[in-house]
Amino acid sequence: MVRKEQLMEEWVLYSKAVLLLYFILQYVNEGGEKVPWIVCSLLLYVCFSVLLYIMKKRNVKLVVLLLSLTMLATSAILLHILYFLLLPLNIYELLFYQQKRLEWGMLAALIVLFFLPYHVQVLYGFVTVFTFLTFTILARYTSRIVFLEQKELNLRKDLHDTKRNLHEKEVWKKQSQYMFKLEERNRLSQEIHDKIGHAMTGALIQMEASKQLLGRDEKKAKELLQNAINISSEGIESIRLTLKKIKPPSEQMGVNQLKTLINEFVVRTNVSTSFLYSGDLDKMGPIYWKIVYENIAEGLTNSLKHSNASEITIEVVVLNKVVKAQIKDNGTGAEKVIKGMGIMGMEERAASLNGQIIVDGSNGFSVTTLLPLSS
Repeated sequence: MVRKEQLMEEWVLYSKAVLLLYFILQYVNEGGEKVPWIVCSLLLYVCFSVLLYIMKKRNVKLVVLLLSLTMLATSAILLHILYFLLLPLNIYELLFYQQKRLEWGMLAALIVLFFLPYHVQVLYGFVTVFTFLTFTILARYTSRIVFLEQKELNLRKDLHDTKRNLHEKEVWKKQSQYMFKLEERNRLSQEIHDKIGHAMTGALIQMEASKQLLGRDEKKAKELLQNAINISSEGIESIRLTLKKIKPPSEQMGVNQLKTLINEFVVRTNVSTSFLYSGDLDKMGPIYWKIVYENIAEGLTNSLKHSNASEITIEVVVLNKVVKAQIKDNGTGAEKVIKGMGIMGMEERAASLNGQIIVDGSNGFSVTTLLPLSS
C-alpha cells in the first residue's frame, strides 16, 4: 500500500502542476487583480501539496487535505473562480487515503457544478470527469504494478530459498558420502585386522618356530612350515574375497552412472526421460560402458539443443553378439541428417570397438549405438 501511495502521489503532483500552470496562464491572460493574494494562495496550495508528499502518517495527510480543500474553496469564492478546477483532484485524494470509492468523490465534485457560472461549468465538468477517469485508471495501474512487484519479490524469495535448500541438500549429500566412506574404511580396517592380521601373525609365529627347530627336529620344523604356508594361503584367499566384495561389478557401476546422468539431466531440463536396460549386462566390460555413457550423454545434449522434445527414451540391451544402446526423442526430427561434431564423435567412439552408429530422423530423432561383443 505504501508503494501504491507513492506512485499516486507522484502522479497527483504532476497533475496539480499542470492545473496550476493553466490557472496562472488564464489569470495572466485575463489581466486579473489581487495579485499578492493570488500569489500567496498559490504558494500556500503548493506547500500543502508538498506536505502531502513528504508526510508519511495518514492522519496528517488527511488534515492537510482538509486544510487544502478549505483554502481552495475560500480562494475560489474570494479571489478567483478557477480555483474550483483544483477541487476535484483534492477530493479524489481525500477519498483515496480513506480507501473510499472514488465515484462518491466525482458525485460530490459534480454537485459544485450547479453553483458555478455558466462559462466555468463546461471546463469544470471536463476537469472533474477527466481527473476521475485518470485517477481511477492510475489507481488500478499502480495496484497492478504493486502486485507484480510483490509477486516478483516473492519469486525471488522462493528462488533464494530453493537455492539455499539445494545447497543444504548438496552439503548433506557430500557429508553423507564422506561418512559412508569413513564407515566403509573403518569396516575394512576392522575386517583386515580381525581376519587377515591374525592369520599373518599366526603364520609368522609358525615360521619363527620352524626356524628354531631347523637342524634339531626336521620333521617338526617341516610341519610348522607347512602350517605357516596353509595359514598364509588362507590369508591370501581372505584378501581376495574381501577385495571381490568391495569392488562393485562393472554392470552395477555402468547402470548407476547412467542413472545419475539421466537424473541430473531431468532435474536441469525438466524433460521427461526414461531408462530401460535388459540382457546379460555382465558381458559388457568397462570400455563398453564408457562408450555407451559418452554416446548417451552426447545424445541428450543434442536432443536438448535441436529437437524441442518433451520425452526421451534411453535403452541399453545386451543381445547374443552385440550391445545396443539407443536414445530416442519425440522432437521435430530431420528429413536429412547432417552429421555434426557430436555424431561424428559418437561414430569414432563406436568404431574403436568395431561398432557403428545408426541415426534416424523420420519419427522424432534417434541415435543407436551397436557394439559387437568379443567372443
